[in-house]
Amino acid sequence: MKVTFYQPVHPVLKKYIEGYYFIEKDDDHQPVRYLTFPDNYCIVSACQDVSVTQVKGRVEISRSLSENVVMDFVFRCTEPTEIFYKQSVNEVTLYFKPLGIYHFFDADGSEALEKNIQLSDFKEIITAVLKEPNRSNQIEMLEHYWLSIFSQKDIKLAYTILADFETELSIEEIAAKNKITRQYVNKVSKKYLFKPASEFRKIQRFRNVLISNKKSKSLTELSYEHLFYDQSHLIKDFKELTRISPGKFFDNVDTEKNNIWFYI
Repeated sequence: MKVTFYQPVHPVLKKYIEGYYFIEKDDDHQPVRYLTFPDNYCIVSACQDVSVTQVKGRVEISRSLSENVVMDFVFRCTEPTEIFYKQSVNEVTLYFKPLGIYHFFDADGSEALEKNIQLSDFKEIITAVLKEPNRSNQIEMLEHYWLSIFSQKDIKLAYTILADFETELSIEEIAAKNKITRQYVNKVSKKYLFKPASEFRKIQRFRNVLISNKKSKSLTELSYEHLFYDQSHLIKDFKELTRISPGKFFDNVDTEKNNIWFYI
């Protein structure tokens, strides 16, 4: 099963979309199994002619004899999830940066967002993309669609709070800086980032460590570079989000591979 990743071509889209993953169906019928871990992206996937079974912590995808397009939405992932492809399939997965999806779809929270995407013409467009055999044409179709529905939204406070989450400021200090209450910070975080402020920050710290150059840094260095209180704090969060220690994680996962966002 071949997996390829492409970043958006248009400069406007680069600000809001991390990239597109394409999985190609081929003659190799070997099953593929991997673990994916919590992140802060908004993920929208579409699979062609498949049957999907989901249980807690596991998603199984197999080919179906009936023609269909199955869409999946991941706006909040808090635990490791096993992805199991029984056979190779055609799939397109879109990764929106935090807050990015709100410039393409109107919504008030994750349930409304998913409903609005389902009610839009997105499924029609993604079905055409999956049927298109040429990769360049697929990307062009996606980009044309996103630009056609793009709208610059006025969510300044959400962007300010998002930027504050990447600093050493506590939630209380972020609230005071923006002249709002801690409860309102959480309300904004849940509405626009789909999770409480503390959860978003925990996952963001975890993700920032994953894309660091682990090979030349100790856990202590990584801890202080990415706003953990200390090494014990890093180890605690890693175990909560991956169920294994960071040492074992880095021994078993190559965080420098090109498709890092897909596989972890």
